[in-house]
Amino acid sequence: MRSIAVVGLGAMGRPIAHNLVKAGHDVVVWNRSDAPAEELVAAGARRAASVTEALRTPVVFSLLSDDRAVTQTFLDSGVLAQAPAGTVHVNLATVSADLARRAGEVHAEHGVGYVAAPVFGRVPVAEAGALNILAAGEAELIDRVQPFFDVIGSRTWRLGDRPEQANIVKILGNYLIACAIQSLGEAVSLAEAAGVDSGQLVDLLTSTLFPGPVHSGYGPMIAERRYQPAGFTTTLGRKDLHLALDAAATHAVPLPIGELLRTVFDQTITDGHGADDWAAIAEQQPR
Repeated sequence: MRSIAVVGLGAMGRPIAHNLVKAGHDVVVWNRSDAPAEELVAAGARRAASVTEALRTPVVFSLLSDDRAVTQTFLDSGVLAQAPAGTVHVNLATVSADLARRAGEVHAEHGVGYVAAPVFGRVPVAEAGALNILAAGEAELIDRVQPFFDVIGSRTWRLGDRPEQANIVKILGNYLIACAIQSLGEAVSLAEAAGVDSGQLVDLLTSTLFPGPVHSGYGPMIAERRYQPAGFTTTLGRKDLHLALDAAATHAVPLPIGELLRTVFDQTITDGHGADDWAAIAEQQPR
C-alpha cells in the first residue's frame, strides 16, 4: 500500500480517487466542497483539512478546473513552501503551456517535484481505469508515480522532460476534437438539407471512413441534437480552444480553423448552450 493525495474531486477526480482506493492505496482527499470528499471518505479515503495537509503525502494528484485554480491553490498560496522536500505534485488538469512552465519553476524553487499528466478519456473511461495519460517531467519523477498511473490508466505516454510538452499535446488533442465536431456538424447540416437521413450518414461514416471514439461518439449526438448530459461542456471547450490559440500565437503558428471555431464557440455560448456538451457547437449550422 502506498500513500497518495487527490486534490480536486470533480467529475474526473472522483472516479480517479475511487480507483486508487479500490486498488488498496492509502488515499487522502481534499475538495473545496464537502460532499465529494465525504463520498470518498465513506469509500475508505482519509480527508485532509487543507491543501497544505494533503501535500504532506509523498505524491499528490490534482484535478483543478483551469490555470486560475491551479495558480490560486498551489503557486500563489504559499503551500509549496510547507511541503516536505521530495514531494511530487502531478497535475492531471488541462492547463496552458505557460502555466505548466511556471508551475515547474515554482515547484523546483521549493524542492517539490512537478509532473504534468493531462489525460484523454471522459468520465466513463476514468471510471474504468482506462485513461490515456500524457506525462512530461523528469523521468525519475514519472517512474515514482507510474504505479498510480497504472491504476487509473491503460497507457502512459512519456512525452518529454518539460511539463509543458504534455500540456501542448493535450491541447492539440482537444483542438482536433473541436475541429471534428465542427466538420460533423457541417456534414449533418448538408445531408439533412439534401434529404439524407443524418443518423444513417453518421452510421455509414463511422463504420467505414471515420471509425474511432471521436466521430462515433459525437456523430450520433449531433444527428440527434442530444447535448445532455454533458460529458464536456461548451464553456470548457471554449477554454481549451483558447489554450490552443494562445499556444499558436506564442509560436507564431497560424490556426485558421481555430479562429473560425472561436466565433462558433462564442456564439454557441451566447445562444445559451454553455452548459451543454460541446457537440452543441453543431447548432450553429442551419438544420
